[in-house]
Amino acid sequence: MTSSFSKPRLARLSAVMRSYVERGQVPGLVALLARGEAVHVEVHGALAYGSAAPMQRDSLFRIASLTKPIAAAAAMTLVEEGRIGLDEPVARWLPELAEPKVLRRLEGPIDDVLPAERSITLRDLLAFRLGQGAIMAPPGTYPIQAALEAAGVAAGPVLPKIGPDEYVRRLGQLPLQHQPGAGWTYNTSAEVLAVLMSRITGQPLETVLRERVLDPLGMDDTGFQVGERGKARLTTCYMADPRTGALEVFAPVESGEFVQPPVFPSAAGGLVSTADDLMAFSRMMLGGGGHRGERVLSRAAVELMTADHITAAQKAAFPFFPGFWDAQGWGFGMSVTTRREVIGPSVGSYGWFGGYGTSWRADPREDVTVILLTQRVMAGPDDGRITDDFWTLAYQALDD
Repeated sequence: MTSSFSKPRLARLSAVMRSYVERGQVPGLVALLARGEAVHVEVHGALAYGSAAPMQRDSLFRIASLTKPIAAAAAMTLVEEGRIGLDEPVARWLPELAEPKVLRRLEGPIDDVLPAERSITLRDLLAFRLGQGAIMAPPGTYPIQAALEAAGVAAGPVLPKIGPDEYVRRLGQLPLQHQPGAGWTYNTSAEVLAVLMSRITGQPLETVLRERVLDPLGMDDTGFQVGERGKARLTTCYMADPRTGALEVFAPVESGEFVQPPVFPSAAGGLVSTADDLMAFSRMMLGGGGHRGERVLSRAAVELMTADHITAAQKAAFPFFPGFWDAQGWGFGMSVTTRREVIGPSVGSYGWFGGYGTSWRADPREDVTVILLTQRVMAGPDDGRITDDFWTLAYQALDD
């Protein structure tokens, strides 16, 4: 298999990515396509609308939920060291979750509960089977939604504004939406994982990630804050007004977010990174846990992380949104392609999306990494069109 790309077909990719910027749908972007040692990078636009500062290959993006697979990899290093077992109850370190209650009915009052049938385990957190997470329904549809919102622990695009200990304390006071291990619910498991890893190690989450994943892979630009020097490379994030469709600033650089340490270092969506740092992580995964002489994980750990851990019955009972499970399953902190439906990732590829307009996929069959970084909060299907186009154009450019 050659490790090159078709130059005429890369020109198609470049033209389409540039067109998104020229139409004003995003202020700028960085797109990276790697196969073996061959790397192609597209850089278009500016750091913000109306800015004279051009987008650069090393521009910093809020990668949102692309934080999840990085955090999952760090957790697996703790398993490999024997610090915690995959099926070990987390209550040893998180006593707030030692005796969870579970709603009898999702639509029922929050005091209509029954005891959990078993303890919450690390595997539950990694596979998003904790029993608590995002509810894809209009606000106020279910009483538990209002309770999570009032407690400041609801899953959503805004990261928690309370400290880790207070977060897990408040979460532990509320009932789970379903029994631990019974189904898949998005996001909250990763937030709990953040607190768990800090308590196991006695270290802040950033130190856990840096020592176990980021530093070994040379991911120097990845972290929970950018500092004053990195501020000039940080892109501005936008979100479409649901009424008018006009793009409005969602996370201005001037707000100080990611410049100062966060109140809650989020393993669900708190990291800032670059395309090259994410490529290093992807190459480690494609390399069976090793990259350029550094071994982060065993091959067995990578294979476990990238297997589908959600049963057909669980997928049917917890669909997230219509069609979510049609062509994918869920591993540890990331999705896994189970069926090839489009010109794009092969069966067995893995990766995820970030709600601020970022995406990553690693394809072992093709030895391919695809990364697209924008900063437009995904509020609907139209916001995902640029990612769909990028994947199609990336795969049509592979020169076999």
